[in-house]
Amino acid sequence: MIPPTSRPQVTVYSDKNEVTGTLINLPAIFNAPIRPDVVNFVHQNVAKNHRQPYAVSAAAGHQTSAESWGTGRAVARIPRVRGGGTHRSGQGAFGNMCRGGRMFAPTRPWRRWHRKVNVNQKRYAMVSAIAATGVPALVMSKGHMVHDVPEIPLVVSDKIQEYTKTKQAVIFLHRIKAWTDIQKVYKSKRFRAGKGKMRNRRRIQRRGPLIIYGQDQGLTRAFRNIPGVDMINVTRLNLLKLAPGGHVGRFVIWTQSAFEQLNALYGTWKKKATLKKGYNLPMPKMTNTDLSRLFKCQEIKSVLRPPRTEIKRSIKKLNPLRNTRAMLKLNPYAAVLKRKTILASRKLELLRAVEAAKKGEGKLTTLQKRYVKMLERRKASINKAKAEKAERLRKARESGEPEKKKPEKKKQEKKKPEPKKPGVAFPKKAKATGAVAKGKVVKKPKKDDGKVKTDSAKSKELKSAEKAKPEAAKAPEQKTTSPKPAAAAPKK
Repeated sequence: MIPPTSRPQVTVYSDKNEVTGTLINLPAIFNAPIRPDVVNFVHQNVAKNHRQPYAVSAAAGHQTSAESWGTGRAVARIPRVRGGGTHRSGQGAFGNMCRGGRMFAPTRPWRRWHRKVNVNQKRYAMVSAIAATGVPALVMSKGHMVHDVPEIPLVVSDKIQEYTKTKQAVIFLHRIKAWTDIQKVYKSKRFRAGKGKMRNRRRIQRRGPLIIYGQDQGLTRAFRNIPGVDMINVTRLNLLKLAPGGHVGRFVIWTQSAFEQLNALYGTWKKKATLKKGYNLPMPKMTNTDLSRLFKCQEIKSVLRPPRTEIKRSIKKLNPLRNTRAMLKLNPYAAVLKRKTILASRKLELLRAVEAAKKGEGKLTTLQKRYVKMLERRKASINKAKAEKAERLRKARESGEPEKKKPEKKKQEKKKPEPKKPGVAFPKKAKATGAVAKGKVVKKPKKDDGKVKTDSAKSKELKSAEKAKPEAAKAPEQKTTSPKPAAAAPKK
């Protein structure tokens, strides 16, 4: 149960700061757990137990005859002083917003001024405060100048209990190198900030050493006039002095008799206290407070499960009307619409700015000027393209060349597709070439499927057969005379 930083024995020093040779076993209370949270809680509640009740007079602000004028007088409905012949009549009364009225929520003397704290909690806080006085780091962090003090906790012989003169006390403090802490108190004397100056609390100062004695043989009269020094009997320890402000780590000077009484007062973990009924020291939550060593200990690592490194992230539902990315997942075209809207608004804003600039109401910015030039260039290029096209058409008309109507034919074919005729054959999934590409229909003989043909169909077949006979007779003659008859036909 003993931490590795504690030591088994403490040296007793004389009043001349000499080693007497007496060694005292360190009381178990100095190895008790230090709980600043318990100390602060107990100090906060115990410090309220010396408050005195205060309150304002119950009749304050109501020592006048006043009544509200009611509504309809164009004034506030606050009660007003009766009578006349004086400035006071007609003035507001009773309310906390009125001159001479009562305060809001007047203070009452039956407020719950004091607090009850459990005995075990108070003892736990006292044990923690005493244990903290034996840790040099905590004492120095509290602001005490203990750099040259021979040992902490500092135990001196009982001879100082016989001191009756302040001169003897000052010499003793100089010898044990504790006077530096008293000088700190001298330098810290100052006026209090706030209203406390009006309430008999004008000056404040730092805390000096606390002397804990076993028997007062004149010691209190010797040390009481030294600023910052407090004295207290070991059997009547007070948390307000051991941990002022609720902070542990006060510099304590123990007498030998007081130091030897600690085990009897608070006991140990195995033996109960003799001066308190059935009390043992509180058990610490940790036997070893070296957390870094515990984290690296292989015995503990082998028992623990491996750390979970996977991160589970919750999916946050986003509003697509407010979040652009969520909207683009639902509707990718939303970005185009948004851009169009922005560009349209910018263009409208620019047109307004241009109109205002023409009227002399304002000036265009550099970006607006650039945008206007860009629009002008774009408009000029469109007009130029239109003029070139019109010029080409005019030249074509003058030269007598027919206009190309291929795109119009394609549009007509798309709009009104012709139904398949019985003698026409189109290749599947292939581009039309030759006479088919030029719009001519090549008729091929089709096998009779056994279907009944109508009169119109029969007449069409007869006509096509009659036309085909003279064309077949002329075909060999055309081949000998002209190698390209198909190209000569459109020139006619």
